[in-house]
Amino acid sequence: MELVTDRVNGILVAEAWFRVDGTNARDFENTLKEAIDESHQGMIIDCEHLSYISSAGLRAILLIAKTLKRRKMDFAICFLAEPIREVFEISGFDKIIAIYNSRADALAAIGG
Repeated sequence: MELVTDRVNGILVAEAWFRVDGTNARDFENTLKEAIDESHQGMIIDCEHLSYISSAGLRAILLIAKTLKRRKMDFAICFLAEPIREVFEISGFDKIIAIYNSRADALAAIGG
């Protein structure tokens, strides 16, 4: 797993690369939590380069979403490949986390 972060118009954008599974989900979660600061309006996780996510990865995303909600920050995910989108749909995460087809759509939705 590789995680690249950037700030776009006050939104923290994190690109997740390769796999998020039981071996790295805690690092994924901790890295994202550490990247959030009070100056951010919200966060987008860009999954364009993510090839796999396990239940441990889903749990990490859920915990990030809860952290952001407590801080009254927006949260979205974009660019889910079809197999990963299916995991989100089967688990019901698509009902509790905003999912967009592109980074531009996500930025427009949560960035104002």
